[in-house]
Amino acid sequence: MSARPYVGVTGLGAYVPEGRLSAADLAAASGVPEWVVREKMGITQRVLPGEDDHPTAMGVWAAERALAQAGVRPEDVDVVVSITEEYKEYPVWTAGIKLAYDLGARRAYAYDVGQKCGTAVLAIKQARDLLVADDSVNTVLVAGGYRNSDLIDLGDERVRFMYNLGAGGGAAVVQRGRGHEVLGSSIVTDGSFSLDVLVPVGGTKAPLTPDNLADYRLQVTDPAGMKARLEEKSLATFVRVVREAVARSGANPEDVAYLAMLHMKRSAHDYLLDQLGLPPERSVYLSDYGHLGQVDQLLSLLLAAERGLLQDGDLAVLVAAGVGYVWNALALRWSGAVGAGAEAGAAAAVAAGAAR
Repeated sequence: MSARPYVGVTGLGAYVPEGRLSAADLAAASGVPEWVVREKMGITQRVLPGEDDHPTAMGVWAAERALAQAGVRPEDVDVVVSITEEYKEYPVWTAGIKLAYDLGARRAYAYDVGQKCGTAVLAIKQARDLLVADDSVNTVLVAGGYRNSDLIDLGDERVRFMYNLGAGGGAAVVQRGRGHEVLGSSIVTDGSFSLDVLVPVGGTKAPLTPDNLADYRLQVTDPAGMKARLEEKSLATFVRVVREAVARSGANPEDVAYLAMLHMKRSAHDYLLDQLGLPPERSVYLSDYGHLGQVDQLLSLLLAAERGLLQDGDLAVLVAAGVGYVWNALALRWSGAVGAGAEAGAAAAVAAGAAR
């Protein structure tokens, strides 16, 4: 049996707008009691994008930080995989091509990949697979932004579980032979949920008209039905993909030193840690940020590095979920040798938007 090819994440970056919507403001706008926003939804405050915080632009700013940590010049990037969300600067538009151009990665080819909030985990797996399969590729940049908070009507109680949506950008540099080694992964999709959360107008089934513009927002078609079906499956599938990713990495759940998790309600976060036998200090709860879509796992890793929660040789697992429905997990073997001072790099990478 041949040895696993060594492919690693050599740089991480995140861009977080400086604006915030407080729990009190969210409660006032939605009619949900503030204690519920704080204690049940797990939102102390959520990121609020500024006027210039567009998805692809935020991906560029995150990518600059990731490349700096990796010690890689933009012109040395071979492939750009854009994880920018489908809701972006322009519709019917390949965001990755613009991101690569603005970044100065003029030698790279670029493409977009979309799996809603599971996209970053999927893209890192794809980057690894590409480096293993194609000897001509040496550096892959995964980068993009998220701003689906624009599509949430805080007066619509049917989308209450998405009141935590915020905005931000994230990036990872993936290379051969060094970095935080990319190990096993697990991806599960279930199309029976594919029509539960969507924007009902603006596609071929219901083209935009002057009369339906107000419906151009994320909506839940059957909240009660979705909740019943999802509660039966979701938490168990979270546990499954983490266990499978860890097993495919030749490790056991108790070996996990850090779980980089998406923001979700506090009870679900705690349940997953409990089911995996992990204490609370092995994860960071993103209550001061909210859910930044596919950026959550990258931000979580940076916060963990900044707080000294990851040491050389530690096993970290990224876990994500996205409407549609998808559950993803991917394991990394953390390397203390990455970057010129990982803690300093992490602190810079999660600086507020004004510091860009």
